[in-house]
Amino acid sequence: MKTKMIAWVTGIILLIILLMTVIVSMEQPGEGISRAQASKALALALTDKEECESRAKERQSSWFSAKEKDNWFVMYMDYLYEEGYFDPQLTEASLKSAQKELTYQEAAIAAGKISGRLKSRVGMTKYNRTKPYPKEEWWSLYNEILSHTDEDGAVKQVEAVLYGTPSNLLQAESWTAYTTQGNFGFQGLALDTFIDCRIHFYARGSEMIAITGIPERDVVYENVWLSQADKETFRVYLGSTYRDFMTDGKVNLEGMAPNLVDITLKDGRLKDVAVKKDRISGKVLSVTEDAIELEGYGILPLSQQFHVYKVYGDFEVLGPEDILVGYDLQEFVAADGMLCAALMEREFDAKTIRVLLMDSGFSSIFHPSVEIALNCNATLEYETAGGKRKKQQLKAGDVVSLQQGDKRLEHGRLILTPEASEGLQLLSVERSHGNPVYSGRLELCEEPEGITIVNELYLEEYLAKVVPSEMPYSYEMEALKAQAVCARTYAYRQIQGNAYSQYGAHVDDSTSYQVYNNTQEHSRTTQAVNETYGKMLFYGGKPAEAFYYSTSCGRGTDASIWGSTGSNYPYLQAIEICRGGSEVEAGEGDFDSFIRRKDVRAWDSSFPMFRWETDIPASLLSGQIAGVGDVEEVAVTKRGAGGIASQITVTGNKGQAVIEGQSAIRSSLGNPALKIQRQDGTIMEGSATLPSAFISLEQRKAEDGSASFHVYGGGFGHGVGMSQNGAQEMAKNQLGYEEILAFFYQGTEIKNGSGQ
Repeated sequence: MKTKMIAWVTGIILLIILLMTVIVSMEQPGEGISRAQASKALALALTDKEECESRAKERQSSWFSAKEKDNWFVMYMDYLYEEGYFDPQLTEASLKSAQKELTYQEAAIAAGKISGRLKSRVGMTKYNRTKPYPKEEWWSLYNEILSHTDEDGAVKQVEAVLYGTPSNLLQAESWTAYTTQGNFGFQGLALDTFIDCRIHFYARGSEMIAITGIPERDVVYENVWLSQADKETFRVYLGSTYRDFMTDGKVNLEGMAPNLVDITLKDGRLKDVAVKKDRISGKVLSVTEDAIELEGYGILPLSQQFHVYKVYGDFEVLGPEDILVGYDLQEFVAADGMLCAALMEREFDAKTIRVLLMDSGFSSIFHPSVEIALNCNATLEYETAGGKRKKQQLKAGDVVSLQQGDKRLEHGRLILTPEASEGLQLLSVERSHGNPVYSGRLELCEEPEGITIVNELYLEEYLAKVVPSEMPYSYEMEALKAQAVCARTYAYRQIQGNAYSQYGAHVDDSTSYQVYNNTQEHSRTTQAVNETYGKMLFYGGKPAEAFYYSTSCGRGTDASIWGSTGSNYPYLQAIEICRGGSEVEAGEGDFDSFIRRKDVRAWDSSFPMFRWETDIPASLLSGQIAGVGDVEEVAVTKRGAGGIASQITVTGNKGQAVIEGQSAIRSSLGNPALKIQRQDGTIMEGSATLPSAFISLEQRKAEDGSASFHVYGGGFGHGVGMSQNGAQEMAKNQLGYEEILAFFYQGTEIKNGSGQ
């Protein structure tokens, strides 16, 4: 009996184990993913949202009914139907279908469109084909899909704090998620539970695809702007919009605004608001990605959440690139030895400019050694260990010499400030008139590559040395005045551009910007600068891009030669450079015939470079155009506005090269060995670039069988903006500088530097 009982109990246990095994094996898979969500994810793995929208417009039809076609997921699902990732017979195009879960069969069809291995990866069988494909399996599969479809990494995994959606922000745009990494569309996602959480998500462009990471609910909003506060609420600017918080009776910020604050939240609840009050200010000497150099403070690191806030006029969030070197326009908020924020407090008004001086050949901004002679008494300052500054009084006639490794450069900049203008002569640099003399102060800083030299001086003093370097002083006064206004406008734009901020400068002194102090100052050019004091070209209330060049071919071009659209610079037009100057479209007329003519009447037509020719041996091109072998043919295959060559195709016995852009074309065809024959018969030595890209090409063969390409060219320079020689001829014909500038920069106004 006992034995039977034991057997019976054992049997019951085994039966229970068997039943449990069966139950586990029959357990439903994890939660599935809706077809709508999967469609968005898959479509954005293949293309971007803009393409899906464009396809929808072009298609002018949908697999969905007219009643349902405006749903957010339709453009994604229609795209997948069109591309064969979904079968409309299997996956019905309807709201009800989109809201239901993606099946194993549908996942297998979509994956199989990409690869057979991915189809097998889905694991579809005859038993599960109609069952929901688990959400976690879908996102695992999605990673593998991306490895096949997104080689460029357009779909990114982003980590950010979500601080707002239309549910908690009054000024939020519909279906927009506001995060510390920017704003994203989030159609099809439920995000409100993630507000004030650090989340991980897939995104393509500005569209969020899916939340992928476990949220962190303890967050700190660092260095945000507190704009208003009372006993119950406070308002801060987070990222790109304002947000209101309740104090919950825990903090009292009344009277604390405006200020910089850190906001700490624990599990979505307000924990603390820390106000940062420590402020410092001073002239900015350099700006890099991770540090700012302030006069009197040295180099200060930036906090990870460094922000730039414009706090005068209309509040605005700016970037570090808006912090101008050479100026003191802001206060910095400091904490723990770092800069937390810059508070822009004043409007910019250019009075000074900082010029990076290049070596004698204009080949480098770095100098192995520097030698400076003093024409007057001067002060020498440099920083020592411990942040202290040492000053020395120097006398006229003294010479300051520095080599790399000089101890005076070990802890920062060495600054030479003369007591009079024209006080410093740079003996270690040669210019066309000898060793250049500078007004203003010189700052020397050691970089790994060598010593940099920055000349800080008044803008008008700078222009007095730019204008004679860019235009002969013998030119008509009205032409010189036009040049002065252009040079001032150009300089103003460059100061705002901050291109050399890491070295503490706005421009260099080469042709890359404006040639400065290569020719001695002259009374006539200084007169032109003085008589146009402060005047600049404005368009739409902002300083214009006052580009200029030497000589036209009878036509100019527009800014599209640099990849811009005409709409960005409507005042820079391709025009005929003659009285009346009508606009010239791209490809208008027979440009080959036009450029070969020498009887074209234009403002520049009396100048030697109006027309020029040269012969380029095929053997020379074969050596300087890579990948084509022996050059057999060179052809202009695309022209820009005014007829300028914007693309050439070079064919050789080993391949073909397509060269885009006027600058690249001039460099590809130029060579110092060329002989350039000007229209007056004189010969000019070639250089690394052709004089212009206003060219026509003709293949020729010599008696010895050697091939060459004859270039018929016209003009000198890029052809955008003012032709300097055109301006000279216009001035000779009694046109004033205002008329000259109105001709070349159409629709602009001449105002003083403040825009008034």
